[in-house]
Amino acid sequence: MASLVEKVQTLISANLHSIVDRALEQNSVAVMDEYIRQAEKNLEALEDSAATVGGTVKTLKRKYEEFAAAAEKLDRDIDTLILKGKDDLAAAAQAELNTKQQLSQEYYEQWQEQERQYQAMLDMRLKLESRLTSIRQEREHLRALIELTEAKKVTTRTIKSLDSLATTSDKEISNLADQIRTRLDT
Repeated sequence: MASLVEKVQTLISANLHSIVDRALEQNSVAVMDEYIRQAEKNLEALEDSAATVGGTVKTLKRKYEEFAAAAEKLDRDIDTLILKGKDDLAAAAQAELNTKQQLSQEYYEQWQEQERQYQAMLDMRLKLESRLTSIRQEREHLRALIELTEAKKVTTRTIKSLDSLATTSDKEISNLADQIRTRLDT
């Protein structure tokens, strides 16, 4: 089970890096938003599945306890029948006891297996919730980077425009001064 969890974590991590790269290339957080929506859907599906398995765990535990209690009662009844000398009834009850004990053991094993799966699902839910929080934080970081990139572009354009304006104004003033001097000389 640990290797499956590690594979899922690696896949989520690789997908996140791929999503961030695509979002940076497209200068858009929409890619991250889509990934967040997918992760939220997966989390919701996992929670639904966990709730179903959790219900199954409770049912199996209850069935195990019922059969175990019935087997205990039947065992006591068999002892009573033997003490009363009713061996034929005790033998029939023993067959029923064996069946109840077998069913009790089967329910116990199913209950334990489902409990392990349920706990694994709960662990995955916690990891997915944690990953979703990380993705949301990464989205905000990405949004800030995109805004910073846009601000840098605007600043660069403004500086170029101011440089161009300063150069143009100096030339125009020089030309105007030269024209005035030329008129004065003639």
